[in-house]
Amino acid sequence: MSRIRFQHKPGLVAYVTCGDPDIATTREIVLAACRAGADVIELGVPFSDPVADGPVIQRASERALKHGTSLEDVLRLASEVRKETDAGLIVFTYLNPLLRFGMERFCTEAARAGVDGALVTDLTVEEAGEHRRMMEAHNLDTIFLAAPTSPDQRLKAIAQACKGFVYAVSRTGITGTQKQLATDAQGLVKRIRKFTKLPVAVGFGISNAQQFSEVGQFADAVVIGSAIVQIIEQNPGKEAQAVDSFVRGLRSGVKSVATSQS
Repeated sequence: MSRIRFQHKPGLVAYVTCGDPDIATTREIVLAACRAGADVIELGVPFSDPVADGPVIQRASERALKHGTSLEDVLRLASEVRKETDAGLIVFTYLNPLLRFGMERFCTEAARAGVDGALVTDLTVEEAGEHRRMMEAHNLDTIFLAAPTSPDQRLKAIAQACKGFVYAVSRTGITGTQKQLATDAQGLVKRIRKFTKLPVAVGFGISNAQQFSEVGQFADAVVIGSAIVQIIEQNPGKEAQAVDSFVRGLRSGVKSVATSQS
């Protein structure tokens, strides 16, 4: 049974690039994020050409690839982490590493490792039939990205293909922290909700407690990636502690906003 559920309001999906700075440290970072209040962890598979990612995650991928971090390492990491947390675990990857690894083998090993699902960023819903069938056969959730530019008919197809949650992209372009949130994020969440009862998580560009709280007013969960990866980059030797305090800060920021509004 999938462990993807959001026990907090809003839920937090935390992204890490596995192998940055090394696999052992990634394990500590993931467990620290879970203890601090992350509901779901996206285990990012480093890739040499991450077209949807901004400079922060690109640099993290480069560092991880220098150590030879592979999809196999990510699944081994998931297996270790699963022994210590009930948080949702998602493999976040581009299609190429999956194809090289083998789709059937991936599903088998991911299920064995205690992974709950996968988000393949450059696999479109129209081309995902075989992937979805294999994932379903192994009780793994499939998560797709829904963009503000998608017409309703496509949003419907994406929403119906998702399991676990729908990932709403807050704006067009690449990942990265933003000072201001795109106004179309709220409209996109509203449109997605016409087609599914699944939770909707908003990501791309959310970087601080205020934005986390703002998005939590209209979405079920918030995805934070670049801000966490940047914290890891800026705190060598203290990565896990820095991520722990950042996640706790997000949570206490929501409480303080709620208190000020009541």
